[in-house]
Amino acid sequence: MDRKYWVPALERADAVLQAIADEPSRLRLIELSKKLNINKSTMFSLLHTLETLHWVVRDKADTYSLGPVFARFGSSYFQQYSLVEHFQKEAASSMREIGETIQMGRLDGRDVFYLAKMDAPSPVRIASDPGMRFPAHATGLGKALLACLSNAELDALYGGDEPFRQITPYSLPDYPSLLTELDEVRRNGYAYDLQESVIGFCCVAAPILDSDGKAKAAVSFSMPQHLWEFKKDAARTEICALAAKLSLSNNRS
Repeated sequence: MDRKYWVPALERADAVLQAIADEPSRLRLIELSKKLNINKSTMFSLLHTLETLHWVVRDKADTYSLGPVFARFGSSYFQQYSLVEHFQKEAASSMREIGETIQMGRLDGRDVFYLAKMDAPSPVRIASDPGMRFPAHATGLGKALLACLSNAELDALYGGDEPFRQITPYSLPDYPSLLTELDEVRRNGYAYDLQESVIGFCCVAAPILDSDGKAKAAVSFSMPQHLWEFKKDAARTEICALAAKLSLSNNRS
């Protein structure tokens, strides 16, 4: 990376915001200073500036969380994607048909970045709100999207022998096991997550394709594991139909 025009102060501010985003309302000035190896006086200046600009807020316990400005940034960011608008229009009927939560996300490196969500009227919620990330190998959305990549593209992402991060005991352990599952996803046109990302939840996902057949995003149903056998066939049919609708509407927009 060319650092000729790099701004170190902005890099430090970014590191502070990343740390606060990862652990909201848990880190105080001294803990941020130690975690990021930034001296206390510099950290004080950074936090004071960020707080004045409403990028962070200081809580009663002198810990920090992200400020309200990020809500505005997030809203503006997602408004760039007409696909999110199409999702909001089309997903409601699918959610009512199956009675379970629907998510939409795109691939960002090895992660799924969640773009939109429509919650079912249930007391049990899965943590997959817009803006969140999750390892792609452990999610139905991620596997549906990874299956649309070539083996060369997958090698560039996952080349190496290091084991995968095990989110649950059911998560795929390594790259060879992921490749085996992606072959099945390609044959079927959909992907499963069987308690691989969250114990007690299962998902089925399908990709949203552009006019060139490349995956722009994916959609999934998530549901408690005890409902899976009863609902999985209907959910699979419905999520594939929703993905097809969104592929068509995305190509027309």
